[in-house]
Amino acid sequence: MSAAISFHLNGAEVTLEPAGDEPLLFALRNRLDLKAAHFGCGLEQCGACMVSIDGQPRYSCTLPVSALGGCHVTTPEALADDPVGVALLDAFEHEQAGQCGYCIPGILMSAYAFLKSERRPGRDAIVAALDPHLCRCGAHGGILRAVERAATKLGGTDR
Repeated sequence: MSAAISFHLNGAEVTLEPAGDEPLLFALRNRLDLKAAHFGCGLEQCGACMVSIDGQPRYSCTLPVSALGGCHVTTPEALADDPVGVALLDAFEHEQAGQCGYCIPGILMSAYAFLKSERRPGRDAIVAALDPHLCRCGAHGGILRAVERAATKLGGTDR
């Protein structure tokens, strides 16, 4: 039996008893009822499972819960509670940036972490930040426009 791990999840402290090397994604979906992050490839190759950990986008499909002690984890469910998340959600809706939507939560989390640290990104920087994600629907143009729209909206604000 593993020792309990405490971390901050969407602003609240949680304590979990890790089940072996249980990935964070499985704990989020099955034990904490947070379903927005999706299982895609399970190999850190598609980004559907991306969450923000201590301000950095991380694949939750392979990250064990046991590695989270003291970390601050943000999932897509918390985006509506943060000005950067709200700007992204509004921009994605305005640009109709998703088609099937399966990859969008992971892309939003990478864009969220990126825009939290980058005030005025150019398109090349946005492309680089979203490069780890696969979208098979071909919605890339709308996704890039949405992140640019959110960045423009946030450009003059203190993040």
